[in-house]
Amino acid sequence: MATQPLAERLRPTNLDDYIGQNHLVGPEAVLRRMLESGKLSSFILWGPPGVGKTTLARIIAQKQDRPFYTLSAVNSGVKEVREVIERAKKSQFFNSPSPVLFIDEIHRFNKSQQDSLLGAVEEGIFTLIGATTENPSFEVISPLLSRCQVYVLKTLDTSDLRKLMARALTLDQHLKSLKVEIAEDEAILKFSGGDARKLLNIIDLITQSIQEENFKITNEYVTRYLQQNIALYDKNGEQHYDIISAFIKSIRGSHPDAAVYWMARMIEGGEDAKFIARRLIILAAEDIGLANPNALLIANAAFEAIDKIGWPEGRIILSEAAIYLACSPKSNSAYLAINDAQLAVKETGALPVPLHLRNAPTKLMKDLDYGKNYKYSHSFEGNFIEQQYMPDGFARKFYNPGNNPQENAISERQNKLWQEKKTD
Repeated sequence: MATQPLAERLRPTNLDDYIGQNHLVGPEAVLRRMLESGKLSSFILWGPPGVGKTTLARIIAQKQDRPFYTLSAVNSGVKEVREVIERAKKSQFFNSPSPVLFIDEIHRFNKSQQDSLLGAVEEGIFTLIGATTENPSFEVISPLLSRCQVYVLKTLDTSDLRKLMARALTLDQHLKSLKVEIAEDEAILKFSGGDARKLLNIIDLITQSIQEENFKITNEYVTRYLQQNIALYDKNGEQHYDIISAFIKSIRGSHPDAAVYWMARMIEGGEDAKFIARRLIILAAEDIGLANPNALLIANAAFEAIDKIGWPEGRIILSEAAIYLACSPKSNSAYLAINDAQLAVKETGALPVPLHLRNAPTKLMKDLDYGKNYKYSHSFEGNFIEQQYMPDGFARKFYNPGNNPQENAISERQNKLWQEKKTD
């Protein structure tokens, strides 16, 4: 029995054996021309899981005889980036091509981690190849993105997947020794979802239990053996993020049925109930916000109830919370307000606090007019008095109420208080 996973045993080492992405690696295609030219510039491979991003990066580095370093954004930080930069510097020789640094799931690097790459890319210490399942326009910082070409990889179609199955049966020594035949492939194709790695993992899994030779794999056998949990959800893999993304976007889009469906996918895949509950709390503040402040209370109560009730009854609590949030009016005004305020702080720096707003716990501070002329709101009619609250010479509107009943009332009150003027 083979110990190495089938996907690794079959990983191609040249473009001729690489399946799919003809628009990038076919005759006269851009990456094939780059490979054949001997020149290499930094680029990012954007595509769904299991379409050959890592394999393509390895082939390019190998065929150009370049040192190949790899980092996973899941478990690497700035420290690991700096270490690999130092190794890349030490591997450079006169007229030798720069090493390749491959970063898997580069979209999970935060800004500081991505910033740490910039200098090395600019100086040519290494050529960066990033892989991402998310739109790099949103997930990769602009300075880094401007130094990289983005290539889009497509989901493998049925023809590609069938070529991959044929290659596995004809080239893999373990499968050849079993004389396995795929008599029906519809179930394998359905469960793989266009993911080559998943398809090979399924074949690997179902053939591990085969003892006799000349075994025929049928749709019924595949479905029964997988027991409807393989490929539905992988809480430790890339699809984990696709499912939670679909779940969040369904609630944001006010579609309770889709929200419950994606939640069921997570539950059936063995996801931690608290992980789901935490996402609901974040979503309640970010996407519902002031349109329905009770949403945050409901989400937080669901998290606490999970602790008390446990599983499997906790799924009912999660369902109720998810449906409530999906059916709630939506507003991201609080989310946008803090984003804009943080951006303003970065742009303007630490502007001084006006004297009348400063704390004055000591006599010296009072002598310096700290807190002088501050007007205590509760001492005035309606618990409100107009005065300056922003730094001197600075005026910016951050909170723009959403168009919903709750925030329409907020907007009306604010306009009445401030007489529709911009706040100081």
